[in-house]
Amino acid sequence: MSYEKAAIYILDGPDDPGKESNKIEVMFNPNEYSLDVANKYVFKPIPGLSLPLAQFINGESTSLSMELFFDTYEKKEDVRTYTDRIRNLLHVEKDLHVPPLVRFVWGNFTFKGIIEKVSLRYTMFLETGTPVRARMNVTFREVQSVEEQFKRIPRQSADRTKQRTVRQGEQLWHIAAQEYDNPGLWREIARANGIEDPRRIEPGTVIKIPRLNG
Repeated sequence: MSYEKAAIYILDGPDDPGKESNKIEVMFNPNEYSLDVANKYVFKPIPGLSLPLAQFINGESTSLSMELFFDTYEKKEDVRTYTDRIRNLLHVEKDLHVPPLVRFVWGNFTFKGIIEKVSLRYTMFLETGTPVRARMNVTFREVQSVEEQFKRIPRQSADRTKQRTVRQGEQLWHIAAQEYDNPGLWREIARANGIEDPRRIEPGTVIKIPRLNG
């Protein structure tokens, strides 16, 4: 039974990304890989509340990490011939002035981004000192264009204009905290609804939650 080889494709640069020279097959498939995903928040204390309110700032880009194994002992080849092809993807491309964008593909799993970090360990050598076995820890960092990111935003997002009914005991800053993750944006709601005194809102009042710009 033959297993499909994982590969790294160079997506931008002076050459056509479809060329075979821009495909780097790994010597051995990784035993495992890990994905790290995170969001960034700030926590704002609000007078009268026992806990601060969490305000979403932005999502962090996903990172993909794995260990790759290289062994050229039987061929008596310098293993750096293979490891350098991946390590060199950290270098600034002369025409782009940045390292190239790449895609890691293994079966139906794909990950587009840049190579953020490479850590190499040579573990076997010929009598001449030529390395013939190596382990490489590689970290990829996800990269997406503005257009790609907008496509991932759900259609029913909190920044689209909608209506909401004020509940008993609710103030505009409560609503702003729930809708925008920022109680300080209550003025946007007041302005959209022509509310002059935010402390005097009757329960049952239907108000507009405006779409935020920028």
